[in-house]
Amino acid sequence: MKSTTEHLTFNLPERMAFLNITSQVEDIVKKSGIKEGLMLCNAMHITASVFINDDEPGLHHDYKKWLEALAPFNPSAQIYHHNRTGEDNADAHMKRQIMGREVVVAITQGKLDFGPWEQIFYGEFDGNRPKRVLVKVLGE
Repeated sequence: MKSTTEHLTFNLPERMAFLNITSQVEDIVKKSGIKEGLMLCNAMHITASVFINDDEPGLHHDYKKWLEALAPFNPSAQIYHHNRTGEDNADAHMKRQIMGREVVVAITQGKLDFGPWEQIFYGEFDGNRPKRVLVKVLGE
């Protein structure tokens, strides 16, 4: 079995944002030369996410609104105990938990084997600093 590992780094200026990273991941799969296998893509920070969904702006708007309703940004240590550590990002940890840490996609005939409309996204919930995403490709 062969494997390839690469890291992508993102530094999004918004506190919460979604970035389509499908083409970058596809490039790594292609470079790997693996024709049949699996691709793992995971956020390496506890306030960021990797997920699969549709690249439709209305859906992204709805996600942001929904996530903010579930875990609104509030730097107060009275609202979130985590913020008593001097941080102000307790909401970002909760948003990441909901959106997930990683995705695994099958590789078939050298390509990511997606369903209709599926794309890979990096989700940022505590922006304005560099964060890494791991892409690991395994197979033959």
